[in-house]
Amino acid sequence: MSKFIDRLLDPDAQREEGRPQVNLRGLPSAVGWIAIIVIVGIYLATGIYTIGPSEEGLVKRFGEYVRTVNPGLHYHLPAPFESVVTINILEVRKVEIGFRTVSPAPNARYQTVETEALMLTGDGNITHVEIAVQYRVKDATLLAFNLINPAEIVKQAAEATLREQVATRTLDETLTELRDTIGIDTMVALQGLLDSYQTGIAIDNVQLQTVKPPREVVAAFDDVNSALQDKEKLINEASRYALDLVPRARGQAQQIANQAEAYKQTRTLGAEGDVARFIEVLGKYELGEDVTRIRLYIETMEQILPSMDKVIVSEQADGLLKLLNLDASGGDR
Repeated sequence: MSKFIDRLLDPDAQREEGRPQVNLRGLPSAVGWIAIIVIVGIYLATGIYTIGPSEEGLVKRFGEYVRTVNPGLHYHLPAPFESVVTINILEVRKVEIGFRTVSPAPNARYQTVETEALMLTGDGNITHVEIAVQYRVKDATLLAFNLINPAEIVKQAAEATLREQVATRTLDETLTELRDTIGIDTMVALQGLLDSYQTGIAIDNVQLQTVKPPREVVAAFDDVNSALQDKEKLINEASRYALDLVPRARGQAQQIANQAEAYKQTRTLGAEGDVARFIEVLGKYELGEDVTRIRLYIETMEQILPSMDKVIVSEQADGLLKLLNLDASGGDR
């Protein structure tokens, strides 16, 4: 190697070999060093990178993961020594099963995918189910180095989980009362399945968009649903009538009971008053039986003959007519 360099620097040796003369000694050395420094500087500057506020950076050295960096300005060794993979960990992503969004809101349009939407229920019927799965990244390292296509993994796992949940329910349960339960159970089962795969994905929501029977039997199912709604309507009307009638009947019964209690008290108090008066009269009667008997007779005659002139003549008449005018005032008597 040293002899080759000497030949390059020796013009005589180059002439003897018949080669073109290269005189490096004539080049300005400062320009060469500056060029080298600029090239090296540009090469080293390729290691500067920025991580966005919603991202995490995964630094690899010779293809092997070495560290995670947070948002901001960072530096890694230039290629081929180190490289960085950025993952958006705050973005909410979505996969659709049974349909595809053709155009977003406000004028949203969707396209049905029958091969994904048709599912078999536990009682052997077929139903049409469409769901949307929202997910995000909870572990960027697992997502970047364990998965090639995260969206496809979530889609296939969600479809398999949903079919399993629908297969454990009857058609009526899927279309009516257990519809929301299917969505919740699918979300829980899907999260467990993705965790077992070490995907680093968190499921935020599983929303059932459409649950309906196949097109061929829609009319029959609409009739059944209408009948069920009519049944519920009649039950609700009967319940409202019962809620209105029963309190009124209870109120009337309580009113009757109160009136009976009042009548009872009135009769009881009246009887007690009659007894008290009888005892009082009895005491006076015992003191003067004849006088009391006559007074009671006179009072009774006044009550039973209120509009007639009444004159009482004594039985012991001795020439003078002794009478008692009952119609006169108390002073005249």
